[in-house]
Amino acid sequence: MESGLRVYNVEPLVEKAHLENDVVGSIAIAEMLWRTNIIAIVGGGTRPKFAENTVLIYDDISKKFVLEVTFTSPIKAVRLRRDKMIVALQREVHVFSFPVPTRRLLTLETRDNPKGLIEVATLATPQKQLLVFPGHKQGSIQLVDLGTTEAGSSSTPATLMAHQGALACLAVNNSGTMIATASTQGTLVRVWDSIHRHLLVELRRGVDSATLYCITFSNDSEYLCASSDKGTVHIFALKDTQLNRRSTFSKITFLGNYIESQWAMATFTIPPECACMCAFSTRNSVIAICMDGTFHKYVFTTDGNCNREAFDVFLDVCDHDDF
Repeated sequence: MESGLRVYNVEPLVEKAHLENDVVGSIAIAEMLWRTNIIAIVGGGTRPKFAENTVLIYDDISKKFVLEVTFTSPIKAVRLRRDKMIVALQREVHVFSFPVPTRRLLTLETRDNPKGLIEVATLATPQKQLLVFPGHKQGSIQLVDLGTTEAGSSSTPATLMAHQGALACLAVNNSGTMIATASTQGTLVRVWDSIHRHLLVELRRGVDSATLYCITFSNDSEYLCASSDKGTVHIFALKDTQLNRRSTFSKITFLGNYIESQWAMATFTIPPECACMCAFSTRNSVIAICMDGTFHKYVFTTDGNCNREAFDVFLDVCDHDDF
């Protein structure tokens, strides 16, 4: 935020940490390592204290910065694993061992990536430490298994043509076995098998173009949710795709194959044209966090019903110690 950084617990909704502007300045990027005390911070906004080309690691237990890495151009995104730090620049992705020692393992080139699209499987010991980022051709993605990476080694990414248009969103499930992609057209989300690199299912958000803000797998990979500037969060079934709705014009041709386009199993509405992140919570529920400061929680059923269980203005939720 312009005023610093806040960390919240989601269920129950409560503020857990509050770093003011005089400590961290205005923030462009903040990335937490799981639910730990380690937070990656990149400065930005109108009152930055730190450069936009430097990632700093903050330890919230010792209340100090413990690591600083500077690059030659502005940082677009940071992702943390317990053993890796991945940093995206406009045309490069850098992979570091993390946290100790912190050394560069490899640098991967990509096409222009102003959104900083990178995703990595986050399980502590997954079978596949999958890293995904845009490829050299428009609409393509590159896949790298970080589990085989050693300092100084050359790793050739596998390439998958996901869309004809430029990419807007990427997501990887926890185990790294599935990838979800969406283009700037925003009408379709495609889910891929990352091991065999083939299309598993095509999900239709809508017919009109939209700006997709977020696509996210559930922890068990049974569902996927997506948010856009249309003010609707869509929930799709992945394990039992028969739960998704079909339409009379659902079959289209993609790469010479007929693909059945599936519509959302369930939907709920949020403020339109307001950037929003969505993610799955417990008991078949989805939480949406919006840029207008609102918190939405909906419980969904497999027959398509969505009921609001909670609403709050999270910027008004303070730690009780503040009073």
